[in-house]
Amino acid sequence: MRIVIAGGHGQIALRLERLLAARGDEVAGIIRRPEQGDDLRDVGAEPVVLDLESASVEDVAAALRGADAAVFAAGAGPGSGASRKDTVDKAAAVLFADAAVRAGVRRYVIVSSMGADPRHEGDEIFDVYLRAKGEADAYVSGLDALDWTILRPGALTDDAGKGLVRLEAHTGRGQIPRDDVAAVLAELLDTPATAGLTLELVSGSTPVSVAVKSVAGN
Repeated sequence: MRIVIAGGHGQIALRLERLLAARGDEVAGIIRRPEQGDDLRDVGAEPVVLDLESASVEDVAAALRGADAAVFAAGAGPGSGASRKDTVDKAAAVLFADAAVRAGVRRYVIVSSMGADPRHEGDEIFDVYLRAKGEADAYVSGLDALDWTILRPGALTDDAGKGLVRLEAHTGRGQIPRDDVAAVLAELLDTPATAGLTLELVSGSTPVSVAVKSVAGN
């Protein structure tokens, strides 16, 4: 498959790119800065320099044409202010989804967050983040032209992945290594029967492939 990943230099994205390239997929990662390109090449991905905060739908569609799947793994980051939660976590996700529709890429996987909710209340930065993520999820899930899956990981850690997870519609709070998030994303891309599902992810006792097959059968 050819897979295009938004937020290609992110910590989850780099792990996912490495996994996909190692199994023989063709991977492109969208990045904002050219100097990030070498990090993508090191993991086997093709860098595509494009700023999702200023690009047009057609610009992004051009980067997506010919792809079999699109993954939105971009994020404004923990140090950013409220305005970038709207421009990246919400608006860029919407833009990437619209571009996927225009490019004819049906499979769309979005990395969201545990607790994302367009009706989430509060004025703190994290409240704005959860609302932006929720609004992006709601928009994507309303597009009939996409075979979407929404993945909502718990608190992310840099611990070594164990490949053992809990993946369900509702898991409750918990932590999950970024390694295991990437592994689940790779498996979701291989499992089209997970389209239309919103899934929470935390560490657990079920091997990744088994967990994904289990939800795909529901």
